[in-house]
Amino acid sequence: MKNFLRIIAHIKPYWFDSVLNIIFNLISTVFSLFSLTMIAPFLDLLFLKSDAQYQERLLAGKPELGYSVKSLIDSFYYYFTEIITNPDKGKLYALSFMCIIVVVLFFIKNLFRYLATFFISSVRNGVIKDLRNEIFSKSMVLPLAYYSEERKGDLMSRMTTDLQEIEWAIMSSFEAVVKEPITIALFLITLFALNPMLTLIVLVLMPISGLLIGKLGKSLKRTSSKGKEKLGDLMSIIEESLGGLRIIKGFGAEEKVNSNFESVNTRYTTLMNRMFRKNYLSSPVSETLGTIVLVVVMYLGGKMVLSQNENFSAGEFITFIAIFSQLIPPVKSFTTAFYKIQRGMASADRVYEILDEDLRITEIENPKKLESFTSNVLFDNISFSYGDESSERVLKNIQVNIEKGKTVALVGQSGSGKSTLVDMLPRFYDPIEGNVFIDDINLREISLGSLRSKLGIVSQESILFNDSIANNIAFGVNTASKEQIEQAAKVANAHDFILKAENGYDTVIGDRGVKLSGGQKQRLSIARAILVNPPILILDEATSALDTESERLVQDALNNLMKNRTSLIIAHRLSTIQNADEILVMSEGEIVERGTHNELLSKNGAYKKLYDLQSFN
Repeated sequence: MKNFLRIIAHIKPYWFDSVLNIIFNLISTVFSLFSLTMIAPFLDLLFLKSDAQYQERLLAGKPELGYSVKSLIDSFYYYFTEIITNPDKGKLYALSFMCIIVVVLFFIKNLFRYLATFFISSVRNGVIKDLRNEIFSKSMVLPLAYYSEERKGDLMSRMTTDLQEIEWAIMSSFEAVVKEPITIALFLITLFALNPMLTLIVLVLMPISGLLIGKLGKSLKRTSSKGKEKLGDLMSIIEESLGGLRIIKGFGAEEKVNSNFESVNTRYTTLMNRMFRKNYLSSPVSETLGTIVLVVVMYLGGKMVLSQNENFSAGEFITFIAIFSQLIPPVKSFTTAFYKIQRGMASADRVYEILDEDLRITEIENPKKLESFTSNVLFDNISFSYGDESSERVLKNIQVNIEKGKTVALVGQSGSGKSTLVDMLPRFYDPIEGNVFIDDINLREISLGSLRSKLGIVSQESILFNDSIANNIAFGVNTASKEQIEQAAKVANAHDFILKAENGYDTVIGDRGVKLSGGQKQRLSIARAILVNPPILILDEATSALDTESERLVQDALNNLMKNRTSLIIAHRLSTIQNADEILVMSEGEIVERGTHNELLSKNGAYKKLYDLQSFN
């Protein structure tokens, strides 16, 4: 219920449309009541058996028009009795006049009903739009550690399918939740005015129906929640399989992947069958319970009319039954809305799990802005673990000082902690012990925007987008001119292959740059970093996955990029970092050796073993 109220709170920006929806629904309900209260008494009046009965009603005198239902009905009786007894008009005229009134009333009722739905549509879609923006914005600021713990396919399911479910199940039911209680209340007030005793019987029987329906609703939510989890698993398998299609085909693993998918899909389908069966149960259950109440009312009301001891005429009884029969659809609609909301709450809970996720990497109040980089970068006694403080440390007491303009390289086996250490600099992670400083300022005191604007990152995997080459180079630099983009491409040794592309710099490169080779993608990434013109560079194994020719072109581009900049390099091929000012050899989260290339070779230690191994290969 808490998350339901949070979703409803999103309606606030659309309060005007919401108020109009309520007003128009109220007017529509009032006109519906008018049309119902008029028909039954009119038929009762029309088919009186003798003129004496009409005269008896006229002799009773014109009633005072009040605000009660009885006063309205008495006035109605008197007015139409005058029409029927008028020789120039008569029953046929009264019937024609009544038919016109009913048509007009129903037209007005449905006009306001349409206006109500017209204004609620902007509320429904607006709330989902805002939620979609919120969850995407949150996904952009969540730390990388969160994505290492969660499956990407499940996150995509929450951002797409679960939001659609909220729109279909909760927001589509919002109008019923607001409208139907108003309709039910107005109908009950009218029924109470006609016959308090019968209405009290209705009020006793209806909550019993509500308890049965509520129990089914809770069961539906539990099943729906399990179904959403399975859908997340399904999306993860799809995302992983499409991303790893080359490997799946290469290892002939299609049958295994298909079998895994079919197994999860079968479990998901089973849960969906259970959920739909429970969902479809709501309508017949509510309708059956409503019919039972209607039969009880008909029996007791008919008994009152036949006994003639009660002040309850046949016309009033017909009106009561007509209004009560129209009370069942809004009760049924409200019940269905309750079911749908219970189903949608499973999706809402999953969406709010992301929105409520702790950012972990946060800014202090009034952080400092890093205007320039003038001195050094210091990793001061850094320790880190991916879990809590009791988890195994992946970094242990790291001490590194990088002077401005110097190049420091990190080498070591996979899993030694190189990438994790480098990720401390842009604050993708924060150390659990120690601190990182730039120009003697703790990174935790610097705004994330100004910190990351001083960094250029070129990773082993080139992250490109399904856009033009020019827009990929200028990514994050809104003011870049065409000349600046081309100059960055020239420095990155990318200009020549770009000109050979179909549309030059306007060529769209496909999803993740699928139309480009590995070396071409890497040079675009370098051009992007050159355009940003950062004082500090982070190069994460930028040439490890390239062939010899591509590596030469990329390495030349990297050398151009590193000129007069402070560089922190993760190296896989030791030949690329022999000119580094300092090389740090890491193993199991610790620095085991440090020095220049020649100094480390002379030590005949871990670095020498890595170097000899690569030279032998």
